Formats: sequence, C-alpha cells, structure tokens
Amino acid sequence: MDNSAVAASAKRKAYLNIVLPLFIISVIAYIDRVNIGYSALTMNKDLGFTAQMFGMGAGIFFAGYVLFEIPGALIAEKYSPRMWLARIMISWGLVSGLMAFMHTGWQFYAIRFLLGAAEASLYPVIYASCVPRWFSSRDRARALAVLLTSLQTSGIIGAPLAGWLLGVPLFGFKGWQVLFILEAIPAVIFGFLIIFWMADWPSEAKWLTEEEKKFLTEQYEREVAAKVAVKHYTVLQAFKDREVLKLCAAYFFWITGFWGFNYWMPTVLKAVSGWSNLAIGELMVIPMTISLLTMLYIGHSSSKRGEKRWHGAIGMFIGAIGLGVGVFIHNPWISFLFVILAAIGTYAPFGVWWSYPTTFLSGTAAAGAIGLINSCGNIGGFVGPYITGWIKQTTGSFVGAWVYLACSLVMSGLLILTFKKVLPTDAVEPVNVDQMSSK
Repeated sequence: MDNSAVAASAKRKAYLNIVLPLFIISVIAYIDRVNIGYSALTMNKDLGFTAQMFGMGAGIFFAGYVLFEIPGALIAEKYSPRMWLARIMISWGLVSGLMAFMHTGWQFYAIRFLLGAAEASLYPVIYASCVPRWFSSRDRARALAVLLTSLQTSGIIGAPLAGWLLGVPLFGFKGWQVLFILEAIPAVIFGFLIIFWMADWPSEAKWLTEEEKKFLTEQYEREVAAKVAVKHYTVLQAFKDREVLKLCAAYFFWITGFWGFNYWMPTVLKAVSGWSNLAIGELMVIPMTISLLTMLYIGHSSSKRGEKRWHGAIGMFIGAIGLGVGVFIHNPWISFLFVILAAIGTYAPFGVWWSYPTTFLSGTAAAGAIGLINSCGNIGGFVGPYITGWIKQTTGSFVGAWVYLACSLVMSGLLILTFKKVLPTDAVEPVNVDQMSSK
C-alpha cells in the first residue's frame, strides 16, 4: 500500500472509530444541556421559578463544571481518555435523570451543580487528548468541525423532541419530567459502549493495520517535536502563556453570548411570536441546520487555507448582529431570521476554535490549558444565563440582556483577531510512509 493510500485509510478509520463515537457523545451531552431551555416553557410555572431563579439554575451548572474541569482533563491525559469519557457519561446520565424529581429552587441549583461536576472535562478530553492523537494540525479543524456539528444535530433532534415531550405526560409525570428522564437514558447506555468501541492511542487500535498505526503514531510524534522545538510548555507555563490567557478571555465572552442565547432563546421567541412549544421546537431545526452547514464550510475552508483567526472572528460578529439587532424586531418571522444569524455566529466557529490551542501545545500542557480555557468559557456560561434572567426580571424586557450578549460576542471576535498568525505546526510536513523509521 503506498503512502497516500495508508494516510487515507488511517484517516477514514479514525473518522469512523474516533470522530463518530465522539460525535454521538457530544450529541447526547448537548441534548442533556439544552433541554433545560425547553423545559422552562412549562417547568418554571409548575415549580414557581422566577426568571432570576431559572437563570441561576441554568448557570450554576457551569460552577460545578469549572471546579472539576482541569483535574479531570489531566487525569484523562495521564491515564485513559476513553475510560474517563465513559465515567463522565454514566455519572451525568444518572444525575440528569434526577432533574425530573426536583420540587424546590435549592434542589434545582444542587442538581444542576452536580450535573456540571459530573460532565466536567468532557470537551477538554475530546480536544486535547482524543482528536490530536489521530489527526494532524492541518486536518484538525476539519475533523473538529465534523465532530462539533453534534451541537446543531442535538438541536435538530432535541428541539422538536423537547417541544413534543412537553405535551406528553406519562405515568403521572408531567411533560418536562418525562423529558429529563428519557433524555438521560442514552448517556448511561453509551457510556458503557465507548469502552469497547474507542482506543486511547493508534498503537492500541485493533481496527488499524500495522502500517496505519505507524503512520498515525509518527504523525503525532512529529507534531509534538515541532511544538517542543519552539517551546516546551509545562502545565504551569501554559497557564501563564499570553496566548492561552487571550484564548481564555475570548472564550469567556463567546460562551457568555452562546449560553445566554441558547438557554433563553425559546422563551424570548415565544414571547415575541406567541407560537406553541411544539412549533418553536420544530422551527429551531432551521437555524441549527444552517449553522451546521456553515460550521462544515468554515472548518473545511480553514484547513484548506491554513487560516484560523478570521474564520473564528467573523462568526462572533455575525452572532452579535443576530442578537443585538434582532431583539428590536417585533415581527416574529423577521425576528426568527435574526435567530438564524445568532445561531450561525455562535455555533459555526467551534471547529476552528478548538483546533487552535493544540497548534502550539501538546500532552498535559494542552490538556491543562484547554481545561483552563474551557473553565473560563464555563464561567461565561454562568454569567450569560444569569445576567439575562436578572436583566429581564429587573427591567421587564430582554432588550438590555440581548444587547449585553451581543457586546460579549463582539469582544470575543476582537480578541480572536489578536491571536498569533504563524504557529509552530504550520511548518510540519505530512508524514511520508516510505520514509518512516522502523520501530
């Protein structure tokens, strides 16, 4: 088999046995995350939750996430990413199901905090410990874009499902309780399945040939060597690196807007339109599908052109227009067009974004730094929903909140444009199988 055939075969198998299970994990994770936004359409009234209480409960998920994010990422990198992902899924599935049995605000806060703690380090493990071992820096934006279409896929599946389940009481449970119970089960089941499906390293993959194992292993080793040649980062050095700190700040502002939009959008759209819960759930398929296609295009374009900054920043500016202008529109259908813009802007750059830190970091430094970056984003995940609820309760309107979220996205876009243009892995040539050293 010639070198191009080995590379193509290895990449194809990595998509099937690494990207595909990670895609399914991410779909389940985001369905379990965003179902709270749809449950609010009936749950808040049933339990007597105010806008501020719901914002606190939605956001406190990220407090649990932040506390356990970095330790979890380091544990997975040192031992077994695959087993750590299995632990995450099983524990979050069990906790998510408990949401159906809460009655008070404090129970809401406690379960949401535990859910964040259970899910902590999921994405840092995927970005730092899983994908870089199988895909080169040049291919990573495309692979991550494919993987992270899971975010919109979860909306395409979860939004209509949630809208329907809200109107389906079962065995004495109300619709929102049925929603939490049924959507928790897949996490537990798939947590056990990935133990047998995935592999931690190419050398351990039974579904690769010896040539393919060698190709992927040397590809990874060459990239690590190129990064170390520029600078060998310890975890603490990575935490203090200027580029990492800018990534932290940019992600904080981005995720402030992202989760503020996602958790509150169903409520805002219903207030503007008066549409039914089922109609809102079904209509959300449109912005999720369009943003999914845009994400794939951006990931492909970034990998083809070797450019990351503008491919990320433009999305932030589009999202800011969707939120900052759309909130002043009172026609429901025109308002919905701005929801589409907001979805494109807040979702589409993810693949490019998470390919950036691993262009100059690897190993425990990458795991720790990505954990730190994601933690800062998750602080924004608390701030966005909470501030939105607080502004709504204080002013009686979502206008100020949506403008605040739009400004957060603009700040993120401006920071992204300050990132380094030339990175260590830009100089790494593809591995030539014919020239690989024997081991």
